[in-house]
Amino acid sequence: MSMECFVFFGILTFLLTTNRADALDCLLGESCVLPCSFQPGAEVIVHWIQLADSPAHSYYHDQDQLGHQNPRFSGRTSLFKNQISGGNASLLLSGVKVEDEGRYKCYTSTVDHNKETIIHLNAYAPVRKVELQQDGKRITCSSEGVYPKPAISWSTDPPSNQNLPENIKVQQIGQLYNILSYFTSVPDVEYNCTVSTGINKMAATLFKQTSLSGSSAETTMRCTSSKSTPTGIIWRFNHSQIIVSDGSVMEEWRQQVKSVSTSGDLTLKDLSTDHDGIYTCELRNAEGTYVTNTFLRIEHSQVSGLTGGGIAGIVVAVLAVLVAVLVVLLITRKKQTKETSSSQVI
Repeated sequence: MSMECFVFFGILTFLLTTNRADALDCLLGESCVLPCSFQPGAEVIVHWIQLADSPAHSYYHDQDQLGHQNPRFSGRTSLFKNQISGGNASLLLSGVKVEDEGRYKCYTSTVDHNKETIIHLNAYAPVRKVELQQDGKRITCSSEGVYPKPAISWSTDPPSNQNLPENIKVQQIGQLYNILSYFTSVPDVEYNCTVSTGINKMAATLFKQTSLSGSSAETTMRCTSSKSTPTGIIWRFNHSQIIVSDGSVMEEWRQQVKSVSTSGDLTLKDLSTDHDGIYTCELRNAEGTYVTNTFLRIEHSQVSGLTGGGIAGIVVAVLAVLVAVLVVLLITRKKQTKETSSSQVI
């Protein structure tokens, strides 16, 4: 290989090495460590610069040198002072902001070595929760407080010829995004909605509606089965009225709610025809959101359907009949006694 080729490939390797950026995802509002290491030596110099030419932090003469620091980094940067002598020049950046995104250069120097490290910082607010609600035939999928700008997608099981919605609304509030999509559902189809960014995604599933004939005395409705421990459970009646929200029973349902299991199953008691309808369980866990709709119809027998007043009425009626029978028996017996006495006198 000629000397010219050797020099060319040497320069190319140097450029690729010094300009290659390692990606780093940092959570908005939290602290983040930008890694940088060097070979230990004397007279350490460290410069952190957000490209292009925005000084974030400097260190030399064995102390921080912040005279030229960009004001928006003020009070938010620090080095691990007790580790610098060992070759650690990592930068701790607190209260990460959207403006902090971009390429950072870590320049280190000692009496023997110089080094540059490039880091590409991506700020993000993850998709933490996907709401999937049904009101009649309308299904709405939404998520809030996300960064960067999210996308939303739908799928069905079994696959449907139905045109999945294009009516997607994205709203920016401050630096974060809210996203929402809705459309009209069809029966006997399972719907899945996924909200995603370039960093993470989360899904919500609406299962097919099931039917259940329950007892007025006590009825249990199942929530969807899941391998992960639920982080939140909401039960609704007819899509809108909340029964239980994360362990708290609403006042108007305290007479009917007997228990909610750790897996989300709901047990109701003392039910009437007023409680016929659709019961929705929304279960959330680390995997996503799962929505189950159950149409409940209460089966009433003459006894089980009676109220306290009705039972009391029956008891009174039965007692009245017994008293009447006793009276008739007493009269009949007295009459028989008189007839017997008369026959003895003759």
